[in-house]
Amino acid sequence: MTTPAALYLQDAHPIAEGMTYAQYAEQKGFEAVWQADSRLVRDAIVPMSAFAAVTSEIKIGSGVVDCWTRNPARLAATFSTLDDLAPGRVILGIGAWWDPLAAKVGVSREKPLSAMREIITAVRALLNNETVTMNGTFVQLDGVELDYVYQDRRPKDVPIYLGATGMQMMELAGEIADGVVLNYLVSPEYNKTAIEALARGAEKVGRRWEDIDRPQLVVCSVHEDRKVALDMARLMVTQYLGQQPHIMKASGVPQSLLDKVGEVLTWPATHEQVEAASKLVPDEIVQMLTASGTPDDARAKVREYIKDGATCPILYPLGDVTAMIDAFAGWTA
Repeated sequence: MTTPAALYLQDAHPIAEGMTYAQYAEQKGFEAVWQADSRLVRDAIVPMSAFAAVTSEIKIGSGVVDCWTRNPARLAATFSTLDDLAPGRVILGIGAWWDPLAAKVGVSREKPLSAMREIITAVRALLNNETVTMNGTFVQLDGVELDYVYQDRRPKDVPIYLGATGMQMMELAGEIADGVVLNYLVSPEYNKTAIEALARGAEKVGRRWEDIDRPQLVVCSVHEDRKVALDMARLMVTQYLGQQPHIMKASGVPQSLLDKVGEVLTWPATHEQVEAASKLVPDEIVQMLTASGTPDDARAKVREYIKDGATCPILYPLGDVTAMIDAFAGWTA
């Protein structure tokens, strides 16, 4: 029995090229294509619309948009509009963003758990064709609805997936989200702890964690020359070691390595700094955090993530995107 795979696109390719990849992934039986709000480079909504317009079956997910910079009413209207374009194929993936970027644009990220609970509750109700009044700490809505005039007034089939990394957010996902987007550049061992937190949240409201969809972002570098594949992934791993050291530590990266990389990288890091710091990162760390190597190597690593709780790999390709899609077309976990 084949196992579904999904494609993740950020800002490494022109949107027109991404449209071609989305079509190819659909032809090869991929379940979804996910697009991120990538730093301050590319908005997720425009490419999602482009991918939806040139496909007919593959799901289109935001992986992820942040919860702070779009008003919940506008967020609901945006994803309602995407559902008009691709009915039943759109997934709203939402996350709590990250510092230092959030702080640099004036977002404090205060009480992210409370904010996420209010925002998801409000957006889901609006998409469900409800009139919403909420006087929350973060969401204030006064009799708001998606005021359709020229189309049928109906609930929109847009599931909400929470992009969670920390265990408290993971627990919240188990409590209120339709699915959880497990993060990338974590070890499969990290997943076990994440699933435990997801289960605690699900238990609070009488749900089974097994019934919650759990796609996972996986950095995937595929090349017939294993060294080439590892070197492509090493640069990205190095950047993440500098940007998200707390996550890297939770995944089992030694503190001594994090300290050494942190001495070289500033934020935002220059390409020269990343290249210099990458020389400190051994192959075993790259292999621990990514699915990199030959096609067989990559598939074997993704099977570890599936074994430890992920339901569908969202493959973030480095290098030849078509080759990576081919490597996971019709694969089995």
